[in-house]
Amino acid sequence: MLQNPHSELVSLIQKNDKSAKRQVFEAFYSKMAAIALRYAKNQSQAEEMTNFSFNSCFEKLSKNQPFTDLDIFIHREFIAACIAFVKGIRSEYYVASTVYASETASKNYDLFTQSEILDINDIDREILLGAIQQLVPAQRLIFNLHVIDGYSLEEAATLLESSEPTIKSNLEKARFNLQKNIKNSLISSKV
Repeated sequence: MLQNPHSELVSLIQKNDKSAKRQVFEAFYSKMAAIALRYAKNQSQAEEMTNFSFNSCFEKLSKNQPFTDLDIFIHREFIAACIAFVKGIRSEYYVASTVYASETASKNYDLFTQSEILDINDIDREILLGAIQQLVPAQRLIFNLHVIDGYSLEEAATLLESSEPTIKSNLEKARFNLQKNIKNSLISSKV
């Protein structure tokens, strides 16, 4: 039977070895910071989220959580901690999830109008990231989980502690608002 290549490192983390924690932090930092940036509303919140989420990962590793691959474990637990962090900002999460569209009669919400479709591959990374960060938390979470991180709607519903119809609704709103945010950014960058 193959031994887990990270078992010694995890054993040291479980003994609260700071150099082992630093080694894991440095190995995963850039990838996890990029994930946190997508889940956060800005750079400052992403930095807080990264630290919070790494601490959560180390806590779970310290509790002898079973895993086969440290990369997968850190990635999965980090995303779960990002979700907990966003939901922990109760005032932002609650207010954003209770805001409703107004003046719907004067706006076109048809996502399939030819002029409304944008090719994501042609969008600058910074514009795309900014557009994702502008989404309200519930939409930002489901968009990241389902579209970018590849979770199924059922898995996302479980992680977000929500019903599948709510998840689907937030995903559609996220897609529409992301498209609108990108379009607005492109228009303002040309001005």
